[in-house]
Amino acid sequence: MNTFFSASLFWGLILSLASYRIGLLIYHKSKFIFCNPLLISIFLCISFLLLFKIPYADYAQSADYLSYLLTPATVCLAVPLYQQLSLLRKNWLAITLSCLSGVFASMCSVYVFSRFFSFPLSAYISLLPKSVTTAIGISLCKEFGGIPAFSASAIILTGILGNIFAQTLCRLFHISHPIARGLAIGCCSHAIGTSKALEFGQTEGAISSLAIAVSGIFTALLMGMFTLLPYS
Repeated sequence: MNTFFSASLFWGLILSLASYRIGLLIYHKSKFIFCNPLLISIFLCISFLLLFKIPYADYAQSADYLSYLLTPATVCLAVPLYQQLSLLRKNWLAITLSCLSGVFASMCSVYVFSRFFSFPLSAYISLLPKSVTTAIGISLCKEFGGIPAFSASAIILTGILGNIFAQTLCRLFHISHPIARGLAIGCCSHAIGTSKALEFGQTEGAISSLAIAVSGIFTALLMGMFTLLPYS
């Protein structure tokens, strides 16, 4: 069985797509917030690899084709952004300040918790870009000496949690304005959260898409400053 998987070029790709499809079916049937399709697909893929004792390296090599779709998928988020361009022009200052404060708060929390739990410096650096999209976060992680795999895991987990709890938190804190909801979701949970924002409405989706880009810029600018803070 392992020989078959080692020889096949696309089994990892098929496994990933099939697992996500199963996750979608479970989510649409149950409507339970914790039945997130991406979360279910991760558990299914891990279970499959453990069951058949397949090395992760073999899976990663055969599923690598999916990574080529990451950048185009992120760029596609510009479509709702373009559709709401006039709204964005009117609220540029609020959007800019909100994203800056959100990124700064995220990085401050990472610094405090990393110091409190005595994380190694490499783990701290890897967690700093946890709230930006994977393409940006991994690049920053590599540039500043973090652990790309750890950073990718933190980014995915952050996005999933944002997707799961976005609606609940908006209700809890009475965040009802479309722009405010879009900014909160996009700034905190990047593209995975934006998929939830699009379920709220086109305005939320557009603002969330913009928040991904603006937050990515601010994260890149602030990353150097936070890596120079005293850490021991």
